[in-house]
Formats: sequence, C-alpha cells, structure tokens
Amino acid sequence: MSKRTLALLAAIAATTIYGINHTIAKGVMPTYITPFGFIFVRVVGAALLFWGISFLGPKEKIEGKDWGRLVLAALLGMVINMLSFFKGLELSTPINSAVLVTISPIIVVVLSAFFLKERITLNKGLGIALGFIGAVSLVLFGAELRQDAPNIPFGNALFILNATAYGSYLIVAKKLVGKYHPFTLMKWLFTIAVVINFPITFNDFLMIEWTTMPLWAYGVVAFVVIGTTFCTYLFNIFAMTELKASTIGAFIYVQPLFGIVFALLTGKDALTIVKIGATVLVLVGVYLASKKVKAKP
Repeated sequence: MSKRTLALLAAIAATTIYGINHTIAKGVMPTYITPFGFIFVRVVGAALLFWGISFLGPKEKIEGKDWGRLVLAALLGMVINMLSFFKGLELSTPINSAVLVTISPIIVVVLSAFFLKERITLNKGLGIALGFIGAVSLVLFGAELRQDAPNIPFGNALFILNATAYGSYLIVAKKLVGKYHPFTLMKWLFTIAVVINFPITFNDFLMIEWTTMPLWAYGVVAFVVIGTTFCTYLFNIFAMTELKASTIGAFIYVQPLFGIVFALLTGKDALTIVKIGATVLVLVGVYLASKKVKAKP
C-alpha cells in the first residue's frame, strides 16, 4: 500500500472520529461526567500521551519570544475551543454540533482578512454570508423540546464560539507550526492548557463518581482522550506529509455527513427542515469561502 493511500486512509479515519464524536461524547454528559470535568480529563490525558511520545521527535527548546504566542494558542485551541464545544454539546444536539463546527474555514477567512489583510473575493464574501445565515438559522430557529438538549439555541451559539476560537487558534499557531516539531508543540500546548483549565474544570473533575460509572462510559472517555484528541492529531499530521493542504481541507465537508448519519443510525438525533436547510447553507458557504481562485495566465 502506497504512502499516499495510507495518508488518505488516515485523513478519512480522523474525519470519521471527529464525526462520530458528536454523538459518542454527548452520551455521557451530564449523567456521568460534566462538560468541564470531561475537558480536565481530556487535556490531562492528551498532555500525558504527547509527553510520552515526545522522545520520538527532536529535542527542541521553545524560544522566549514564542511563549506568548504559545499561551495564546493554547487558550484559543485547548481552552475556549474545547470548553465551548463540550458545553454546547451538553445543551444542544449532535447534528447541530456536526454542522456548526464546520464553519471554522469561514472564520479563518474573516480573521485572515482582518488581521493578515488578505483580500475577500466575491465568492468568499458570498460564502461568508451563506455560512453566517445557516449558522444563525440554527441558533434562532433550531429550538426543539428535548430532554437531552435543555437549551439548544445557547448550545448552538457556543458551537459558533467554538468554531471562532478554533479558527483563531489556526491563525495564531501558524507561525509555530512552521518552526517547531508537532510533538514539541502539542506537549507544550496541552501542558499550558492543563494549567489554564485547572481552576475552571478541576471541581467538576472531582465530582465524577468513577466507581459508579458503567464500563461503556469509561470507553467513551477513552475514545475522546485517545481517539478524538490524540489519534486524530497524529492522523492529520501524517496525512499532511503526503497530501496537499487543500486535499485535507476537503475532508471537512465529509465530517457533517459522518456526524449526521451516525446520530441518525444510533437514534440520538433527528433531521428537521431547519437542520437540512442550515446544513446546505453552511456547507455551500464553507465551499465558496475556502475555494481557491485560479490565477489568470
């Protein structure tokens, strides 16, 4: 099997894990573990795993001038991003989650235009508008009466905050990615995230009653820490060594499909007209916003 084929399989695996995570992670919240308690377990587990494999990479020292950017990246990518996503997942539904997290490329385009002065073309402007309309539609009109989703509009708003934080993280971390080995970055980003998240999440962590949790709930926690956090990053890194960034970026369109299908098959969510319409608007918006215009000869 060629390295390119393996890279494609790795990208598909990462996308699949992300897609089904929306349903799987929600299954234990808040009955067995609160969103914030889950984040404490997630960042501590990921930090330990990345420190455990860091010896496989080069020995690097973070330059003094880069620590500020590293802390900001951790705050955006491993604190605000994760906390808003898991809290939103508790309050909303897996399908809403799977759809709204895909607006990150639109957020990146907007932030790049604002901070990096990148030009917004007509296609990108239309994509931003469509994605925004789709996202706002889910927030304003996506409310349902569900026992497992007590505040869908607020949960959906948190998904948008999640996507915004992640998009900002990508821009802030861009210079660091080109300068340091992925293992070096991840071990320090998650270590910083443990420190920042500690006062916010530790009390919720102490509330977890590990002795009364069923075995399948332990499986969910392991899936989120090892699968959604650790493996997906490694899969994406390997995929980036063999595939173009545009090819990897295209997989974001598949994530909502995996997420929606898995939620429907497991009976954890249902489609509505609002969800279908919003999904179409968001995906078309992401496509237009992230589509590269070919240079004229």
